[in-house]
Amino acid sequence: MLVDQLGRPLRDLRISVTDRCNLRCTYCMPAEVFGADYAFLPRTELLSFEEIERLARVFVSLGVRKLRITGGEPTLRRDLPDLIARLVRLDGVDDVAMTTNGLLLPRLAPQLRAAGLHRVTVSIDSLDPDVFGRMNGLNVHPQKVLDGVEAALQAGLKVKINTVVQRGVNDEGLREFWLALRDLAPVRFIEFMDVGNHNGWNLDSVVPSGEVLARLGEEFRPVNAQYRGEVAARHVDAAGHEVGLISSVSAPFCGDCSRARLSAVGVLYTCLFAGNGTDLRAPLRAGASDEAVRTLVQGVWAARRDRYSEERGEVTRSRKVEMSHIGG
Repeated sequence: MLVDQLGRPLRDLRISVTDRCNLRCTYCMPAEVFGADYAFLPRTELLSFEEIERLARVFVSLGVRKLRITGGEPTLRRDLPDLIARLVRLDGVDDVAMTTNGLLLPRLAPQLRAAGLHRVTVSIDSLDPDVFGRMNGLNVHPQKVLDGVEAALQAGLKVKINTVVQRGVNDEGLREFWLALRDLAPVRFIEFMDVGNHNGWNLDSVVPSGEVLARLGEEFRPVNAQYRGEVAARHVDAAGHEVGLISSVSAPFCGDCSRARLSAVGVLYTCLFAGNGTDLRAPLRAGASDEAVRTLVQGVWAARRDRYSEERGEVTRSRKVEMSHIGG
């Protein structure tokens, strides 16, 4: 089993398929930075589906069992169901999921399910139209996202809902949010993190997960993790509704992190907060064999020591990779 310097296995690969998005969420792609004149990547620089499939096969040979498609907004990538169909056929893959803002799911969910996609995680940060409109940067109404959730459920996809909580922004209506959505899908509340370089993060804006749980106003019991490296600490109420807490700031989980991230241009990152990565596209396009790429990935993971969330108070990084390049 391939493990890093801290004994963590390689089990999960997050694959970004585009750096573009149809929202401008303030904690990821703020509109003042990613404006109308922002230069996104030309298609020729993106990994082709054939290249993604080939790299995924290499990672699976090293122990990866779960693949997650991310962006940017992955549903903007043309012919995405074709990629899903390629990935679900790989021997050794147990699960293929996708993180999305849900806006295009009314059109794409049936195709994605037919291609073999198992699950989607849909991001929505408030049901208040004014709050959500400000947070998504384009005044998109939350019902647009809820329509996507419904479409995914009707298509037979398993659904989870992700919500980034920021103090003074969307934290006032947490109980109402939870009550409105808990019968629809499991909700996961995420602490506001210092990802990328432009979201204006500060510790005062973080609502610790313990406070979030208390604000929901229910009696919860913790649920045992389903596997090592599970990101969300799960709890259920008396009726069995599940809530997940992702506590990267208040209770870092670096010690069990088994996730590698592949950017849309084929750069391998071993941490969400990484400043640098390893280019896999260049050797791939230069004719490197699968075994050569496999050896390169092995070396990167074997040397890995990342634990940024545990070191946040001690370490500063002048630049981090943008979340829009590697997903969440």
